Amino acid sequence: MQKITTHLWFDKEAKEAAELYTSVFKDSRIKNSTTIHDTPSGDADIVTVELAGQEFTLLNGGPVFTFTPAISFLVACDNKDEVSELWKKLNDGGQALMELGEYPFSEHYGWTQDRYGLSWQIMHTKEPIKQKITPTLMFVGDVCGKAEEAATFYTSVFHNSKIGDIMRYEEGEGLDKPGTVKHMDFTLEGEQFGAMDSAYEHKFTFNEAISFMVHCETQEEIDYYWD
Repeated sequence: MQKITTHLWFDKEAKEAAELYTSVFKDSRIKNSTTIHDTPSGDADIVTVELAGQEFTLLNGGPVFTFTPAISFLVACDNKDEVSELWKKLNDGGQALMELGEYPFSEHYGWTQDRYGLSWQIMHTKEPIKQKITPTLMFVGDVCGKAEEAATFYTSVFHNSKIGDIMRYEEGEGLDKPGTVKHMDFTLEGEQFGAMDSAYEHKFTFNEAISFMVHCETQEEIDYYWD
């Protein structure tokens, strides 16, 4: 069982989004769908999906929280055609944050917010793909410069965890302080995550719209992670 799964808070589009995402990614399916009645937001749909073999939970919780690019999902592709195909489907009705094109770190890459506001980075890579979709955390504003500190903390909490490769900003690279994280990867319970710092002015940060569920078997284990 996947130890850590992504939880996505929608207003009322969870079922629609589940249909879209499972149609976009290969090896994907809707595992189950449940409706909880008489919540403070009315009836709430909870949909569990597998996208490229990774589990996500989608919730209709009302217009309380909205997605921000502080957490995005990096999709690794081994060919440019797949990048273009995914971009066409996920960018449809959405908004490009970095237009699809060639960049120093990838021959074919784009960053978009889809029609629901969820952020996707779609990238062609020549490296072996260990995990198709990687949650990526961007540390901005008051927490800019703390990406490495956060990843170090998380890897100290979770088992089967480690820090991977780190690319750092150098002198003269925009507003970012030299030595802070341009991009890094780390592993928690065998699952891959990414992180980066950005010193540019962003009118967003992390919020409850995207969270990570830690599946525990005992109360003792719950207490360990909670503490």
